[in-house]
Amino acid sequence: MQTQTHTEPAAQPEAETQSETSRQSHNLIASDRVEGTPVRRSDGEKIGTIERLMIDKLSGNVAYAVLSFGGFLGLNQKHLPIPWTRLAYDRSLGAYVLDLSEEELNRAPAFASIDWGDRSKEIEIHDYYRARPYWGAF
Repeated sequence: MQTQTHTEPAAQPEAETQSETSRQSHNLIASDRVEGTPVRRSDGEKIGTIERLMIDKLSGNVAYAVLSFGGFLGLNQKHLPIPWTRLAYDRSLGAYVLDLSEEELNRAPAFASIDWGDRSKEIEIHDYYRARPYWGAF
């Protein structure tokens, strides 16, 4: 009969627990943690925040992040559906990066005017952002 020896795991520094280590070592994030995350240009200038995610019901993939920007105290804010593939998370900024000029943002298709049952509107969004559609080729 073989005996097993038990060894204690190496002690971890007090400041870093096992759960903190596992949170830092994976790429998944809960949707409620994405909502409210800043969106910045690559130079760090803040554009706005992610208000919500739009998820394709059939594939389960994130299709859009709705960007909220402009206005004051919630008044006159614009809500733009940004194709998810156009955003890249930058750890050093703690934000998603989207390099669009102020003029491009002001011309972009707004969330309130989108009929999500009309694929032609989604094609317009993807054409505007020069992004591949999440549903494949059209």
